[in-house]
Amino acid sequence: MPDQMTPSARADRLMTPAAQRSTYAAVHSTHTGETHMTLHTAVPSPPAAVLFDMDGTLVDTERLWWDSAAEVATGIGRPLTSVDIPDVLGRPAVHTAAHLHRTGGPAARDLDGLTARLDAVFADRVAREIVPLPGVLRLLDELAAAAVPAAIVSASPRRVVDLVRDALGGDRFALTLAVEDTVRSKPAPDPYLAAAAALGVDPRACVAIEDTPTGVASAEAAGCAVLAVPSTTPIRPAAGRTVLDSLKRADLALLASVMTPAERN
Repeated sequence: MPDQMTPSARADRLMTPAAQRSTYAAVHSTHTGETHMTLHTAVPSPPAAVLFDMDGTLVDTERLWWDSAAEVATGIGRPLTSVDIPDVLGRPAVHTAAHLHRTGGPAARDLDGLTARLDAVFADRVAREIVPLPGVLRLLDELAAAAVPAAIVSASPRRVVDLVRDALGGDRFALTLAVEDTVRSKPAPDPYLAAAAALGVDPRACVAIEDTPTGVASAEAAGCAVLAVPSTTPIRPAAGRTVLDSLKRADLALLASVMTPAERN
């Protein structure tokens, strides 16, 4: 079908993000020689990249991680309670192992053994029970169709990240970053800064999708706009942060709207 857009509409599509946010544009009339000011509606630019947390965001592994930590904790005679949530959910195995090491008594003296056990139990559960969360595959395919790079930015070990990537389709991701890839993990900004650098984009031009306060803190410290989809712990909306109950409602237009004008510069 022939292109029905006016010349000014086609020009808008080619404008830079900063120019798209300009409220008025001059239009010259060839008939009268006069210049008129025409109102344009700003069109949000898509993010330079979308950086996905993995556990509890892409796949239903936050429950698997909690169950894995609970199994290991019970094995040392120190069952988990709700008090342990901040030191388990959204945390790498080394952090949770250190937490159990500090609070678990004599049976938790072997820190390296606890870390290895947590990794092994979690990897086994993930391999058996990977389930993409609602809306994930559709959103990933929409990003691919729009040539917006998607990345996994996870606090899980490399072997678990690779299992999930392959289960969801490796060609859907331009990059995967695991806990071994940075010195500091979430809530430090390092993982999101490293992912943006590897993709060659400004983190302020990216949207991070997270499900825990720990992950949100990491992404926001790196300068990313955040779409939060809480899995277990409530997360409040804030400046530069949008909260949804599911990725079923997320699309490219919504991701563009998450970013503030300053972040799109």
